[in-house]
Amino acid sequence: MKKNIGLLVVVLLVVAMIGTYVRQQIDKDREIDAASLGKETEQREIGLKKGDTPPDFTLTTLDGEEVTLSDLRGKKVVLNFWATWCPPCKAEMPHMQNYYDQYAKKENVEILAVNLTSAERDVTEDAKIDTITTFKDSYELTFPILLDKKNDAGFDYQVITIPTTYFIDSNGYIQRTIQGPMDVDMLTNYVEALD
Repeated sequence: MKKNIGLLVVVLLVVAMIGTYVRQQIDKDREIDAASLGKETEQREIGLKKGDTPPDFTLTTLDGEEVTLSDLRGKKVVLNFWATWCPPCKAEMPHMQNYYDQYAKKENVEILAVNLTSAERDVTEDAKIDTITTFKDSYELTFPILLDKKNDAGFDYQVITIPTTYFIDSNGYIQRTIQGPMDVDMLTNYVEALD
């Protein structure tokens, strides 16, 4: 009996040590992620760069409409990659909606929010769509929500962290890339800097 209690104590200590180590590693990863929020990729050398032609795509919206990026040439495009479970994505969505309501039509800007559907945590396709729809409704989003079901666009745009946002000028070239959440002021300033 005493051997079993001793063995149990040893096992519990090992589990506690492993748990502490894992928590420390997660905290370190979070610190790294937090330190990189909102930094431009030009500084971090990740993903597509200023002056690159963005890869074209055709994706379907939650409303069932097809959107092709190249069809938007002549407009400024804010191309945002996100997922419903991502806290920084949740933080920036109200700011994106406020910007869309106040400035998008005046400034000839389109916001495309590409949901990385394959990264959603639901098991079935229908459950993922339901989660995204609920998210859209709860944040009262009116800009297009595109579904990247196979992560084709996410892969082409080399999206590593979310949210990641590309600012594309009216001539169809990437002018800025942001990793991390944005607010209305950032959106306003970055869009104004586009041609």
